[in-house]
Amino acid sequence: MSYLETTAEFYAEAAKTPQVGLCCISTPPMQYPNLKIPQIIEQMNYGCGTTIHPTELRGNPTVLYIGVGGGLEALQFAYFCRRKGSVIAVDPVAEMREVACHNLQLAAQENDWFAPEFVNILEGDAFALPVADASVDVVAQNCLFNIFEPQDLQRALKEVYRVLKPKGRLIMSDPIATRPIPINLQSDERLRAMCLSGALTYDQYIHYLIEVGFGQIEVRARRPYRLLDTHSFELESPLMLESLDSVSFKVPIPSDGACVFTGKTAVYSGSESSLDDHAGHVLQRGNPLSVCDKTAAILADKFPQEVIVTDSTWYYNGGGCC
Repeated sequence: MSYLETTAEFYAEAAKTPQVGLCCISTPPMQYPNLKIPQIIEQMNYGCGTTIHPTELRGNPTVLYIGVGGGLEALQFAYFCRRKGSVIAVDPVAEMREVACHNLQLAAQENDWFAPEFVNILEGDAFALPVADASVDVVAQNCLFNIFEPQDLQRALKEVYRVLKPKGRLIMSDPIATRPIPINLQSDERLRAMCLSGALTYDQYIHYLIEVGFGQIEVRARRPYRLLDTHSFELESPLMLESLDSVSFKVPIPSDGACVFTGKTAVYSGSESSLDDHAGHVLQRGNPLSVCDKTAAILADKFPQEVIVTDSTWYYNGGGCC
């Protein structure tokens, strides 16, 4: 049995018998005015963070959500995109699709603004999305792509890139590892299905996004997710997994490399009122300017005495330099 078949069986079981805490969510789902989340949907919150970023949902976008789960984020996306078929949810597991349909019917009973036809649940998987080229504004996935082995992750990202419109956004939340996960744990198919052994390091994760063609990446959150301890796992020392929320934009990669925003700022402290780096950035003296990591490194190298570059906050909400 392949790891993908193991994963399908695992989530078929989770659909039949909700497993509270299957993923390490330490806080309840985000709440919005007049949005009531049925208890069963909360119990089936199988994710490691959130893909709901309202700043990316302006302009009535069409959203494709990969891996419907219990329907939580499909419902939350529908809150911002209130029209028929505005949210397309794709899942290969029949049991999960059936449960999600039922859960969204319950949500319609508790939310007078919501109609089940806002969400179109389709059979399909991340490697063959059932939508046309350049047809959606947003693709989202939560705690799914980390399950894939590297060659399958590359396939899934290429498929996402195919269906996104130019300037479209890929919103993801996945575990990442603070150091490479040992091969013996990576090869454990059930641990991989549980989002515990397939995580890449941050640098590897960003590399795959750039390699497929995303020219701008913004890190929205980075937080502790779960600890792999030495008692439960074959490890010489504990290994921390983190949850990374990111938004990747389908824009061309600049000639000098992709722009990755992690919350760094550059602050000019020289004698003039401002500093123009002649690369599109004007720093007003004393005022922090959000910059991508690439620009931060260039400014620090070019103006070491005049520009202070702050550390990554790992919480960036757009509006930066590039």
